[in-house]
Amino acid sequence: MSTTRRDTLLDIQHRIQARWRAEGAFEVDAPGDFDERRGWSLDEVRAGRKEPYFVTFPYIYTNGPIHLGHAYSLSKAEFAVAYGRLRGRTCLFPFGFHCTGMPIQASANRLARELQEFGPTGPPPPPPPPPTAAAAENGTTPAAAMKKKVEAKTGRQVYQYHMLLSSGVPPEEIPRFADPHQWLRYWPPQGMRDAQSLGLHVDWRRSFITTDANPYYDSFIRWQFERLRGAGRIKFGKRYTIYSPLDRQACADHDRATGEGVAPQEYVLIKMEVLRPYPEPLRALEQQACRVYLAAATLRPETMYGQTNCWVQPDGEYGAYALSADGAEVLVMTARAARNLAYQDVAPEFGREHRLAGPFLGRELLGTALRSPRAPRTPIYVLPMLTVSTGKGTGVVTSVPSDAPDDYRALQDLREKAALRDKYGVRDEWVLPFEPVPIIEVPGYGCLPAMAACEQLKVRSQNDRELLARAKDEVYLRGFYDGRLLVGAYAGQRVQEVKQRIRQEMLEAGEALLYSEPEREVISRSGDECVVALCDQWYIEYGEAEWKRLARRCLDAMETYHAETRRGFEAVLEWLHEWACSRSFGLGSRLPWDPQYVIESLSDSTIYMAYYTVAHLLHRDLAGAEPGIAGPPDRLTGAVWDYVLLGEGDAEALPIPPAVARQLRREFQYWYPLNLRVSGKDLIGNHLTFFIYNHVALFPEDKWPLAVRANGHVMINNEKMSKSTGNFLTLQEAVQRYTADGVRFALADAGDGVDDASFQVKTADEAILKLTTMLSLASEGVRCAPEMRDARQPLQFWDRFFEAEVDRLVEAAAEAYDRMAFRDALKCAFYEMQDALGVWRVAVGADADMRHMHRAVWEQYIRAQVQVLYPICPHTCEWMWREVLHAGQEAPPLRWPEAAAERRERAAILAAGQYLQNLLHRLRLAIQRRAPVPVRRGRDDGDNGAADRAPAEAPHGCSLELHVRTTLTDWQTRCVALVRAAYDPHTRRFADDLPKRIASDAALRRVLKKAMPLAMHLRDTGQLELQLPFDEAAVLQENRAYIRDQLGLQHEVQVCVDDEQGERRGALLGEPAIVLR
Repeated sequence: MSTTRRDTLLDIQHRIQARWRAEGAFEVDAPGDFDERRGWSLDEVRAGRKEPYFVTFPYIYTNGPIHLGHAYSLSKAEFAVAYGRLRGRTCLFPFGFHCTGMPIQASANRLARELQEFGPTGPPPPPPPPPTAAAAENGTTPAAAMKKKVEAKTGRQVYQYHMLLSSGVPPEEIPRFADPHQWLRYWPPQGMRDAQSLGLHVDWRRSFITTDANPYYDSFIRWQFERLRGAGRIKFGKRYTIYSPLDRQACADHDRATGEGVAPQEYVLIKMEVLRPYPEPLRALEQQACRVYLAAATLRPETMYGQTNCWVQPDGEYGAYALSADGAEVLVMTARAARNLAYQDVAPEFGREHRLAGPFLGRELLGTALRSPRAPRTPIYVLPMLTVSTGKGTGVVTSVPSDAPDDYRALQDLREKAALRDKYGVRDEWVLPFEPVPIIEVPGYGCLPAMAACEQLKVRSQNDRELLARAKDEVYLRGFYDGRLLVGAYAGQRVQEVKQRIRQEMLEAGEALLYSEPEREVISRSGDECVVALCDQWYIEYGEAEWKRLARRCLDAMETYHAETRRGFEAVLEWLHEWACSRSFGLGSRLPWDPQYVIESLSDSTIYMAYYTVAHLLHRDLAGAEPGIAGPPDRLTGAVWDYVLLGEGDAEALPIPPAVARQLRREFQYWYPLNLRVSGKDLIGNHLTFFIYNHVALFPEDKWPLAVRANGHVMINNEKMSKSTGNFLTLQEAVQRYTADGVRFALADAGDGVDDASFQVKTADEAILKLTTMLSLASEGVRCAPEMRDARQPLQFWDRFFEAEVDRLVEAAAEAYDRMAFRDALKCAFYEMQDALGVWRVAVGADADMRHMHRAVWEQYIRAQVQVLYPICPHTCEWMWREVLHAGQEAPPLRWPEAAAERRERAAILAAGQYLQNLLHRLRLAIQRRAPVPVRRGRDDGDNGAADRAPAEAPHGCSLELHVRTTLTDWQTRCVALVRAAYDPHTRRFADDLPKRIASDAALRRVLKKAMPLAMHLRDTGQLELQLPFDEAAVLQENRAYIRDQLGLQHEVQVCVDDEQGERRGALLGEPAIVLR
C-alpha cells in the first residue's frame, strides 16, 4: 500500500515543528510593564477581562511511554489553546512530568529481583498472544507483536524486564532501571519528544520533573506543606487507611494497580458469645480460660434487638483468632477478616494474626448455641445461609429477619423446607420456634418491614437475588430515615437520631468492637492485596466545615462545562475527609518537619500550576541541574515563595536579587488564576477536588481556578483500550502511522462530554486522504486563481450563498470551540465546510474546472478553511497558510476569520439557498412520479418477466413551470391571526392550548394538515408574521438555469407570479405550484 500521502503530511509536520522550535512560537512571558503589585482583580477575573489564557493538563506519570489515553485528555487542552491563539489571546500551555509515588520505586525493585534471579539478559520471553478483532484492525497481530516488540501491549508479560524491552528500552540499558532514578532520567525526555511530535502548543521551557530529584520543585512543595500545616490543615494521629502489608505503608490511589477510589468501610463487630458445650472445631478452647465469640460484622447495630439466629457460609473456611495477648477473648471469623483486624490495634501484635484453632468449615459450626448482645432470647443458633460471602465482612452474619429481607427469606426457607434442614443437619428446635421480632415501625411497611417488602415483591426464595436487592435497598433506606424504634431505651425515637448512640453504647459495654476493610479489593503496585490499617500518620483534614465551605464557593463560581462534572464534585465534597498525605516508601519530597516520611503523589500535585508560572526562570532543564536567574535552589526559602506566590514580605529583603523576585512575582500575577484545568473524569474523586481545596486554602479568591473540563476515557475502535488484548497504541506509534494531524483529527472526532469516547483508526487513516486532498485543492486553486472570475464580474447567487454559508460555519465553529465541543467544531470546520464547497462548485460549474469559481469567494473560503481547522490540524493548516496561500511572501499571522456579510443579509441568502434546495427535492420527486412505469411482460413471451418501459416522454424532455404566490391565502392569514392571538407579550409565551385553537377553528378544518404545522412552526420560531426574508420570484428567476441543469431538463424553466393557474394549483407563499408538461 502506498504511503505517499502519509509521507507528505509527515514531511510537512517535521518542517512546521522545526520552524516552531526555531521561532520559539509558543514561548510566552509576562509583559515587562505588567504591574506585579496589582495582578488581576477579582472583578476583572469574574468579568472575563483577564487577557492571558492559562491552561494545564495533569502532568503525566513517567513510568512508560505516553499513550493514546493521555493524548485524548490533553488534546482538549491543546485544542483550546490553539483556538485561543487564533482569537488573539496570549496563551500558556505548560507540560510537566510526575515521578512521585510508589510505582517507579516498586518497578525498580521488581526489576532488581528479576536481574538477581535471571542475570543481566533477563527472564525468557513470553509466548505471543491471540489477536482480538480490534487489535487486528490496529495492525497488531501476534507476529507483528513479536517482531515490533509490542509484547507490553499484550498483558502476557509477567516480568518488568519484558515491559521495559517492549516499551523500546534497549536491552543493554535495562539493568540501569533497577535504580529508580534512571526512570526519571529516561522517560521524561522520551515523553517530551513524543508529546512534541503531536505538535502541542506548549512552552517547553517550563517543563520539570517532581520529587526531591528536582531541588527547585522540592522547595516549592515543602513551602506548600509548611503553609498548610501552619494554617492547621495538616494533623497527626491514628486513622484508618488502605495499607499495603508488603510495602509497610499506606497505599493511596496512585499507588494501586487496582482499586483506585476504594475507601475503608467501617463495620461494627457484634461479639456473639459461644455457649458450652463448644462445637468440635473449638473444643480445644473449652479447657482454656477464655471467651469465644463469633464476630458478626454489621452496619446496623440498632437492629440487634431483633436477632433470631446467626448465619455462616456452610462451605466457607473459618478460624478462631486471639483478640488479646493473653488469649482471654477469641474471635471466630475468616482468615481474610483476621488479617485486616490484625492491623487495627486490637490484635496482640500489629500485622500478625494469632490463630488458635482452624481452619474449619462453616458447616462444622451449625447448631452452635450463642448469647448475643441485645437479642430478645438466649440461646440463638448458628444456621447455614448460602449467600453469605467470605470475601466481605467476617463471613459471620447476625440475623434480623424483621428488618433484613435476606435474613427473612433465608429463615423462611429453613422453616418451610424440611429437605433443606435435613441437607445441613439443622434440627427443628434451632429454627421453628424463632419468629421475626418487631423492633422498628417503618411507614408503608409496618413493624415487620422485611416480610412486607418480600411479600410485595413476591420474593419466594433466598436465591431471588435481584428482588431481594430491591427489597433491601428500600427497607434499609426507609428504615433509617423514617423508622422509629419499638423496643429498648430509645423506643419511639427515629432510627437516624439514635443509631450512633446505640453503636457507642455497645462499644463502651464491650459488646462490640470496630472493624474496617477495603470497600472492595485493592491491589498495590507491588502486587500485594491491601488491608485497612489503623496507622499513625500525617493527614490533610479535607472535609473540615469551614474549608469545605470555601471549596464549595470556589466550585459554585467555576465553569465545569457538563452537569455531570459538577454533580461529581458535589458528591466528592460531601464524603471526602482526612486524606493520608505521607508515605515511608517511594519517590517524592520529604515532609519538612518529619523527613522520615515522603509526601504522597496525590498531595504534591495540587497547586503545581503555580510552579509552571516561574519554572523557566528557576531552572533550564527538567531536573533543575542548570540554575536559572534565581540562582541555586537553596536560595528559594519559604520567604521567597511567600513573596512570589502571596505577595508577602519585601523583595529587597530576600536571598535572591530584588529584580529577579519582582520578575518571578510578575509571572505569577500575570498568569494566575488558572483559566482551565483539563483532566479525565476519574480524577474528580481525588486530584481535582484536592486541587480546589488547596487553592482555596493557600490563595486569595482572585487566584482560585476558573474552570475544569473533565472527559471520559477513550476506547480504540469501540473496544476498551487494553494492553492485555493488544488494543493499545502509544502516542509515538499513532503519530508514525497516521501523522500528527491525522491523530489530532481522530481525537477531535472521538467524542466530547464525560462519557467514554472512541478513537477510530479508520477516521485517522481517512484524515490523511482528506487533508492531502484539501492541500492539493488549495494548490490547484492558487494556480487557477488568475483565470477565475474576478471583481469585474458580479457575484452570482451561489457565490453569495457560499460566502454566507462559510460565515455561518465559521460562527458555528467558534461557538463549538468556545464550549469545548471539539467534535462539533470539527463538524463545522471541516465536514460541513467541505460539503458547502461541493455544493458551490457544482452550482457554478467549477466541479470540473476551477476557473469557473469567483476568485474573491474562493479566497474567502480557503482562508477561512485553514483558519477554523487550524486548532485541530495545525501542521497542514500552517503549511497551507505560509507555503501555499502566501507562497513567496511574508505571511500574516493566522487569526480567526472575520465575517464577510452582515448577519441579516447572510440570513436572507441562506434562507434563499435552503429554499432552492428544498424546491429541488420537491421537483425531483415530481419528476420521479411522472417517469415511465415499468411494464411487466408475462412469462409466455419468453422474457422471464423482465421489466420493459412503456412508451412515454423521457423526464429530461419535460418543460417546467413554477407558479409563485406573493401573498398569503385566506387560511394562512387566519392561522397567523390565531397564533398572534395566543401570544402574551408580557410573559413572552404562547398559550398552551394553541394546538386546540387551530384544530377547532372552522376555517381551518379542511386544511388542518397544512395549518397545524404552520402554526407550530410560527410558535417554535417565535414569529408573529409569515413572510420570506428574500424575494422568492427574483431568486427563482436568477436560478432558472441552475434548476434546469440540476434536473437535466432540455427546456428553460418558466417562472409565473400571482397568476390564475398558480391559484388553481394551490401555490403558497414559499411553496410554488409545480407544472410539468
